[in-house]
Amino acid sequence: MSAFLHTMGEFELIASFFADAGIARQDVVVGVGDDGAVLQMRDGYDLVVTTDTMVCGTHFFPDVDPRALGHKLVTVNVSDLAAMGAEPAWLSLALTLPDVDQTWLRQFAAGLAETADYYNCRLIGGDTTRGPLSLTMIAKGQVPHGRAITRSGAKVGDYIYVTGTLGDAALGLKVCQGHAEASKKHQAHLLQRFHFPSARVALGQALRNVASSAMDISDGLCGDLPHILRRSAVGAYIDVNKLPLSQALKDSCDQSTALKMALSGGEDYELLFTVPESKRGSLDVLLSPYGVPVSCIGRITGVAGKLELKAGEQSFEYQHQGFVHFP
Repeated sequence: MSAFLHTMGEFELIASFFADAGIARQDVVVGVGDDGAVLQMRDGYDLVVTTDTMVCGTHFFPDVDPRALGHKLVTVNVSDLAAMGAEPAWLSLALTLPDVDQTWLRQFAAGLAETADYYNCRLIGGDTTRGPLSLTMIAKGQVPHGRAITRSGAKVGDYIYVTGTLGDAALGLKVCQGHAEASKKHQAHLLQRFHFPSARVALGQALRNVASSAMDISDGLCGDLPHILRRSAVGAYIDVNKLPLSQALKDSCDQSTALKMALSGGEDYELLFTVPESKRGSLDVLLSPYGVPVSCIGRITGVAGKLELKAGEQSFEYQHQGFVHFP
């Protein structure tokens, strides 16, 4: 960590903006300021680690509200931990900046800190360097030994569920781009879902008791469900009539566009999970304290890798076109 960013050295930058980011945790023995962090692991728990990078111009607009960017960076990482049933704990940040804009940094750090605090996390270290604006976060959490929910446990006959509603964030992105319009009544909701997503942390931990597989939806339902199908060597069918669509989405576009947003839009960060029939009856009771709607949208089938879309009993023809980093 030797590069300097204009007149402010990186160690001064870290001390000024990130030294106290997140909630104080007793399991952080050594945090920001040393060559590495020292963490105290809980007995009987496994460590879960995830990494996500956001690049200016690819994942966010250059003029995005830096406070919202700090919020989203934390949330998209914590969402991955939630999908595995883990309790979020520690964050590391690699920050590449073209220059030091102290106003931008102060707002970004504030968004990061308040969101880390909300999810009971602590920033424990990272790196800074000069270059095109890029943000990489490593999130670490804990899960009882052997209880992590993975993508590989789905079995034929399992029911497929999603939390919340799908497609709002994708339409919010199009509103930002000027490619779609929404009434004043709904615009705030759609933009909130895009800029300030929520990670279903508590619900994810509850799913350890019922889910056979899980992941979060970041690339659209049709882009993400195949990951579970490949890892579990199963197939699936989805009934598009059962997709949970918000009133804001239905009022702001036609049905075809709404389904496209829900199936391929991405940026939802809702949980996608499967439940065996034997545990389905207890699902509503188990999840009721969390206040998050959960919808059954299909079932797991036996044809490995095959994803079939239906509208009721009829086949639903649809060509998924999601974002591709390396076309």
